[in-house]
Amino acid sequence: MAAFLGLVAFFWPFLVAPGRLGANYAPPLIFGVLLVLVLCVVISEIAEGGISSKALAMLGVLSAVNAALRPLGAGTAGIETVFFVLVLAGRVYGPGFGFTLGCTSLFASALITGGVGPWMPYQMFGCAFVGMLAGLLPRATGRREVMMLAVYGSLSGYLFGFLLNLSFWPFSVDPNSSIAYLPGLPFTEQWQRYLAFDVATSLGWDTGRAVTNFVCITLAGPAVLTAFRRAARKARFRAPVRFAGAAEERTGRGGAA
Repeated sequence: MAAFLGLVAFFWPFLVAPGRLGANYAPPLIFGVLLVLVLCVVISEIAEGGISSKALAMLGVLSAVNAALRPLGAGTAGIETVFFVLVLAGRVYGPGFGFTLGCTSLFASALITGGVGPWMPYQMFGCAFVGMLAGLLPRATGRREVMMLAVYGSLSGYLFGFLLNLSFWPFSVDPNSSIAYLPGLPFTEQWQRYLAFDVATSLGWDTGRAVTNFVCITLAGPAVLTAFRRAARKARFRAPVRFAGAAEERTGRGGAA
């Protein structure tokens, strides 16, 4: 449901006409519903055993790490330092964890850097999709896995920019422009206009983000994956309890002696 809400929030220009949902109250409404759904994702993951108490602690730690890493890039020339941890964590801990981490990372970062605004719910959704899709990638090991994650990190840099542009495209371009949003146009023509808008306005920034993700994952990916997986193994404190009989216990002691 959270992912579906995100898709509707981004792709509404192709589904409904503007003015159906007021621009002034839509972002706060989306943000409020998003927080409720993220809480539901966490509760459902806990109920199914996907997230334990130690995994919740890891979620808090990684959210803080991402919030601290984001100002280092500051988005200058598209350089973003927040995505490679998100991709690697989503890969190791699963799509539910990756989705939640994307939301909490951007939320914490916005509070620290003063980036709270109507764009924040869309940024949270964009990072949530990046983390969730990383957890859905096919199995791989060794260098093949690192290369797969590096390629995905590059593609996610373009995906994030593609989604974020959808949040303001209908309101930011002169209606007389050939790349502007015009309500009532067929889907194919509307789609062509948006692709032209995305290429003309943010392709360079998205390329910087893609290159940053590729380099960071290639260089730090093996070590970070190892650390995350070691932490995941250590967090499995639910060891199966097995009761041995008296005879078996004496045999065990004799063998140990």
